[in-house]
Amino acid sequence: MPLIIILVECGLELIPKKIRNHSAVRKNISSNIYSSQLLDNALHHSAMKDLENLKKRGRPDIAHLCLLNALGSPLNKTGNLSLFVHTIHNKIFRFNPEIRIARNFNRFKGLMAKLLIDGNINSDGIELISEVEGDLQNLIGSFNNPEIILFSSKGKLIYDYKNLFLEDLSKNVVAIIGAFQKSTFSQKLLKLSTNLISISKYSLDAWIVTNKIITYYELSHKIQ
Repeated sequence: MPLIIILVECGLELIPKKIRNHSAVRKNISSNIYSSQLLDNALHHSAMKDLENLKKRGRPDIAHLCLLNALGSPLNKTGNLSLFVHTIHNKIFRFNPEIRIARNFNRFKGLMAKLLIDGNINSDGIELISEVEGDLQNLIGSFNNPEIILFSSKGKLIYDYKNLFLEDLSKNVVAIIGAFQKSTFSQKLLKLSTNLISISKYSLDAWIVTNKIITYYELSHKIQ
């Protein structure tokens, strides 16, 4: 079975109505430009100060880098990766392995804003990104006999990647990676599994964790 990666609590959202009249938002937003409608801490920092859960919001760049690493990997190219994005507002999206995510950040932001508005991204009749109904528990429950691993710097440190993933490819391994800036998994997420794992003595960026996990899985199963 393919490795299942879920990037959780991603800072992907449209600019909240409560801050749309702030000067930092008004000077950039346009109803005709999708990318301008996505919340971005680099542009809207002064407007975001009173938003709840601030440390996890307005960081589409983190999801962008994680997705580039995952979708460009041999694991994905060989059909051995299932990739999902879960947002800070509990929306879940499935990414078609054939999708080519824009390298340009503004184009990526435009794509994500369009996704959040329309609920899916299609091209020539092919669904490239689709919204998944239900919550994370529903999604994980749809996998047969899943082995759920939460990756966190606060987890048990694993030095040998060979001990990380089972050799049996028939097992549904679900890797949950926090795609946020400076916080920790919510309590609801921590209840998904007691298997909390760290892959470094350092606190790593989400895209580095994504890359390392995929590489470990490729090495474990001889995927090149």
